[in-house]
Amino acid sequence: MKMADEKKRLIRVRSEKSARFKRDGTGKKKQISDSWRKPRGLHSKKRRQKKAKGPLPSPGFGSPLAVKGMHPSGFHEVLVFTPAEMEGLDPGVYAVRIGASVGNRKRLVLQQQAMTAGLKILNPREIRTGEPEGDEE
Repeated sequence: MKMADEKKRLIRVRSEKSARFKRDGTGKKKQISDSWRKPRGLHSKKRRQKKAKGPLPSPGFGSPLAVKGMHPSGFHEVLVFTPAEMEGLDPGVYAVRIGASVGNRKRLVLQQQAMTAGLKILNPREIRTGEPEGDEE
């Protein structure tokens, strides 16, 4: 249990660290989007990392290595399109995300297979089977 507690703590640390890196000059011009671009100007105060101009991305803002690339639930995410891709996955380590292009018929099979294997599904969907409901007279 000690390792699980440490993993939870590191995931919490990762979520608390999230800094929003904004492009320099976004408040001045409407045309400039706030998506990150590296400041390259010779006199740029953002490039020189003046505190009032906001943070610059650096290695210190990264996730702890133990939880890097991990889903907030504590599992490693695996994208699945076919039932064969789900075989051999450890339910204690991996969680399954079913591909968006998978139809309802195959999704139903994948969801049932994941439940029997004990895998967590990150994007479950309730699929109705049978005839459509309507006015019965």
